[in-house]
Amino acid sequence: MDQTGPTLDAVSLYLPNGAYTTLRTYNTDRIIGLGAHLQRLIDSSRMLQRPYPIDPAAIRSALRDVIARERQPALRVRLTVPLDVDQIFISVEPFEIYPAEFYEYGVRCATTRLSRHTPLAKSTDFIAPSRESKAAIDPGIHELLIVNRADEILEGISSNFYAVLDGVLRTAGEEVLEGITRRIVLQAAASVIPIDYRPVKVSDLDRVAEAFITSSSREVMPVVQIDDQIIGTGRPGPIAQTLLAKYRAELARNAEVV
Repeated sequence: MDQTGPTLDAVSLYLPNGAYTTLRTYNTDRIIGLGAHLQRLIDSSRMLQRPYPIDPAAIRSALRDVIARERQPALRVRLTVPLDVDQIFISVEPFEIYPAEFYEYGVRCATTRLSRHTPLAKSTDFIAPSRESKAAIDPGIHELLIVNRADEILEGISSNFYAVLDGVLRTAGEEVLEGITRRIVLQAAASVIPIDYRPVKVSDLDRVAEAFITSSSREVMPVVQIDDQIIGTGRPGPIAQTLLAKYRAELARNAEVV
């Protein structure tokens, strides 16, 4: 699709319900964690009780053809496998890199009570409600953070969430979709800061030193305000900056050619 066409989320609303994964390419045909993305697609389809097998080799081949046809320096790609049809849909759009100031100054987030029906599965039935929730908020809010009944911040609607509290990196270990970027970032974080797989509560935010979100498109993005609460000094913190550098170094070493 061209840049004036519908977005991936808009296109997904017209596709059959199923499992999906979203990723981005670098340098035309390089992807970090492609194997993990495909495995998550398989795992999500199983949790959603899709009866048809998924062939990773066939997906790689089709993806290679699409990327070669598009000839874009970077693409945002969504792989969708419907639950009741033995097909796969590959949707793409040119990837627009986030502004440098998002990383230099951080972004604002807001909390939401929206929840996933199957937290561990990446299901397309979450796209429409998350899209509607995002459209209803201040356009200056970059991401919505999901809060459960215990007032714990679990994850973003399209990202994973982390906070540094009392010198420890806190992130939810349950009831969240484990992002592919999250795996890489947490591996890097293990040598930087202690990790506690318990989510922070909204009431903890006034004590949080820094916060950030991760996803394939965002990499590691600092969060400087959540609702009305300024996080830490109101500027990106050293842990987020260190992990962004480590993630990009991992990308340079291990992004695979499709």
